[in-house]
Amino acid sequence: MNRGTTVSLLLRRYHGKICAEDGGAVEAPAPDATARGQGSVLVLEDEFVVRTVIVELLADLGFQIIEADDGPSGLEILQSARRIDLLVTDIGLPGLNGRQVAEAARLMRPDLKVLFMTGYADTAIMRDGFLGPGMEMITKPFAVEALAERVRQMIDA
Repeated sequence: MNRGTTVSLLLRRYHGKICAEDGGAVEAPAPDATARGQGSVLVLEDEFVVRTVIVELLADLGFQIIEADDGPSGLEILQSARRIDLLVTDIGLPGLNGRQVAEAARLMRPDLKVLFMTGYADTAIMRDGFLGPGMEMITKPFAVEALAERVRQMIDA
């Protein structure tokens, strides 16, 4: 009992030619060098797989990534002197939830930008006053492109 197998499959990104549906070759889009991220992002997510995908996506875009898997450890990082331009946090975290972490962090970092992630409907979370200035929300599941664009916009704002 309590035995199992874990398999990880890591594949390189392909930047060559790809075949179109009609069999002709199509040039794969080159990475957009101007779209490289600049800034430091703290990703606070308790689900390992979700956190890993977000961290890898943002790191591939050039952002400096710090990660934490629960509210107290995320808050500890936010209370340090480390540069953090954006907090990307799940709302539903064990211990301190994402909103509690953001509120505590803003006592020391009043201009901290926060992107909340939630698996609940926007209307259930979007109560009056939930999102303050510099705070936005994205609903799970989301396209990685949507997350990347939202992070870029928030850091650039």
